[in-house]
Amino acid sequence: MRLVVLGGCGGIGRDLVAAASVAGHEVTVLDLSASIAQHPPSVPALAVDVMRPETLVDAAAESGPIDGFVNLCGFMAPPRPVAEYPPALWDELLAGNLTAAYHASCAFAPRIAPGGALVHVGSGLGHNARPGFGAYAVSKAGIAALTRQLALELAPRIRVNCVAPSAVDTPFLRGGTGRPGEDQPPPVDLDAYAAAIPLRRIARPDDVTGPILFLLGDGAGYITGQVLHVNGGAYMP
Repeated sequence: MRLVVLGGCGGIGRDLVAAASVAGHEVTVLDLSASIAQHPPSVPALAVDVMRPETLVDAAAESGPIDGFVNLCGFMAPPRPVAEYPPALWDELLAGNLTAAYHASCAFAPRIAPGGALVHVGSGLGHNARPGFGAYAVSKAGIAALTRQLALELAPRIRVNCVAPSAVDTPFLRGGTGRPGEDQPPPVDLDAYAAAIPLRRIARPDDVTGPILFLLGDGAGYITGQVLHVNGGAYMP
């Protein structure tokens, strides 16, 4: 498969790119220039900024025909009650997570060959509310709705699904790769978090990349419009 991974320099992205390459897929990474410089991938990479949709359009034109697209982009902010979000931060979080997913879908869905697939990465927080993560949770709930809408509108040509992980121990918990503060302590007690999960551990990147590759492949050929929860049993819809 010819795959494009948006956010391929992040913790999950690097694992996905490595696993896809080992499986023989041809992968192109899209990410911030700072992220590409910080974690240079072993595959072709194009610098984009999801806050500038024209960079996604240009990257789509340069990538040519593909078989699959994965959207891993996004970032978090320090926890706070919804009513205490500065309006500019609320807008930035929705733009960098939900609106970015919309622009990426518009740019790359037409490039996906018939029978291919698009996979968005959402979050369990978009389905199971937790205090302090309001803007991020709303944006990820929107990605689940966007997934269902695209699945209907793009069928039967391509499939569209979403993977919704719980917390994964990567720099994303500190804000996101390529953003300030990724080396800071996470906003949650990871030991306490793991103790509350039935499988008694926090997720690793490969826990998420396996389901992504499954949804991209032929084994998921009759699956579209679905949210696949990957959370160790912490949330069971």
